Amino acid sequence: MDTGGSTTDSSQSFRVTPEDAGRRLDQFLTGALANISRARVQELIEQHKVQVNGSTARPSLKLRGDELIEIHGEAERPPLKATPEDIPLDIVFEDEYLAVVNKPAGMIVHAGAGGEERNRGTLVNALLFHFQELSGLGGEARPGIVHRLDKDTSGLMVIAKTDEVHRKLAAQFASRQVKKRYIALVSGWPAEKGTVAAEISRDRLRPTRMTTRREGGRAAVSHFVVRRKLETKYGKFALLDVNIETGRTHQIRVHLSSLHHPVVGDTLYGAPRALQVQHTLRRGKRENPNKEEQLSLTRNFLHAGTLEFIHPVTHERMHFERAIPDDLQNFLKKLELAIV
Repeated sequence: MDTGGSTTDSSQSFRVTPEDAGRRLDQFLTGALANISRARVQELIEQHKVQVNGSTARPSLKLRGDELIEIHGEAERPPLKATPEDIPLDIVFEDEYLAVVNKPAGMIVHAGAGGEERNRGTLVNALLFHFQELSGLGGEARPGIVHRLDKDTSGLMVIAKTDEVHRKLAAQFASRQVKKRYIALVSGWPAEKGTVAAEISRDRLRPTRMTTRREGGRAAVSHFVVRRKLETKYGKFALLDVNIETGRTHQIRVHLSSLHHPVVGDTLYGAPRALQVQHTLRRGKRENPNKEEQLSLTRNFLHAGTLEFIHPVTHERMHFERAIPDDLQNFLKKLELAIV
């Protein structure tokens, strides 16, 4: 694609190239625009803020490969206002300025595209119930939220109670002063340690995914060390410590997948839905697996186990750790029982 047209705060233009011929308009724009969902793109189109060769179009319009696409303004939508919900919360630390919580897997951090129905059962709903005050810098939908974890990633997060603390914590994240260590189980045996420094951007063909295969993405750096190797009847696996310098969307998952060692359970980035017993090959074909010989995990084996930062008010170095939760512990035990 060619973005040679004019670009301002309220308008953008894109020249479609032949390689994009046949793609839907909404699919093309989701890949072309940074950090925007397909639902948000469809709102822009439906509100007639997208023109193709000077005319409005439907989201399903199939591109020919030579169009000029212009975007004028942003999608208008009523702001989502989070409401308190009595949801159990693992509060690791709390004072008058901030809190550290251990988010469970399966919980969305805050409401997003998709409407009011997604504004239920989130971490923000739980925070509003448990804490009297939260910072407002993130807007009504994201009070207190300084950083995020994916829905299916468990682990430690710091929450800001005041705007001043929020700004100072955000500055620590931006300057890479915050230390975060994750525990991940991956397929195969990577090198004993390594660093992945690869830009991350949204996948043009599958907008729910991120990728390292496009130029012009956001800089991202991940370091890993192998803690343990397992050779089991389901194959080889490695337990890693992963430290990240940046916090891009799906960063660890994308970086490890780019090494051909996807996080176990992460079907979005290449992990199988179920682990199969590695049977002996017969006549060049693998035997059909027995369902009793399958092992599956309903979420990604990824946990934010360590968080370290400087307290913005007391200036103390704060260090917190949480072991991997029971579901991951139990899965790991099943793998250990299958060691060959």
